[in-house]
Amino acid sequence: MRSRRIGILGGTFDPIHCGHLDAARAAESALDLTAMALVPVNIPPHRPQPVASSHHRFAMVALAIAGLSRWRVSDLELGIGSPSFTTGTLRRIHEQGFSPTELFFLVGADAFAEIETWMDYPAILEQAHFAVISRPGFPVSRIPARLPSLEGRMASGTDPASRPLPSIFLIDTPTADVSSTAIRRSLAEGKSIAGLVPAAVQRHIEQHALYSSSPPGDFGVDTARTSTAGGLHGQDR
Repeated sequence: MRSRRIGILGGTFDPIHCGHLDAARAAESALDLTAMALVPVNIPPHRPQPVASSHHRFAMVALAIAGLSRWRVSDLELGIGSPSFTTGTLRRIHEQGFSPTELFFLVGADAFAEIETWMDYPAILEQAHFAVISRPGFPVSRIPARLPSLEGRMASGTDPASRPLPSIFLIDTPTADVSSTAIRRSLAEGKSIAGLVPAAVQRHIEQHALYSSSPPGDFGVDTARTSTAGGLHGQDR
């Protein structure tokens, strides 16, 4: 039986954008993942509170991945009243019955370069594989020199079966040069965000006047949470 390989992409998703999706698709392809879980956080530990509500951020992620059968959005962190540190998220996922080598935590190369400052470092590296993905202006080729003490854990190839212990997979791939901050700024200035977010997400933002001073139009009921809520188990486990 094929082993479970669960990709995990956490973030505020305020809003989710094409760069997030590019990174997740790259990891899914490179590591032959069996499922992808996107985990919106309630309280980010190192940045201001999200602008959009947790309901809207969850809804936008659900809209962005609609039709992707092996992808799901999890509300695992939305009920947590304290900052969502990666180590805590991974522990909660372990409690659902997943082992460290079944989990692949996705992170941009720029963020992973600061891994030594993360809570529970270096023990956090035993909680999951880390899939480190190039970011515009910060390719994964910089990581070995930036973190020489971890070079022995880094995989130049991308075959998890050859790495029985939690490892660091470096994935060099182009991703959209876009950020949630830039999208919010564009919306506040009345500029178009077409092509920066999935079309369904753009419609949701416009219908509810998110990140804008304009009142929302009367477009009926809000997008409801979908059946993808809850833990990481599902039809693709």
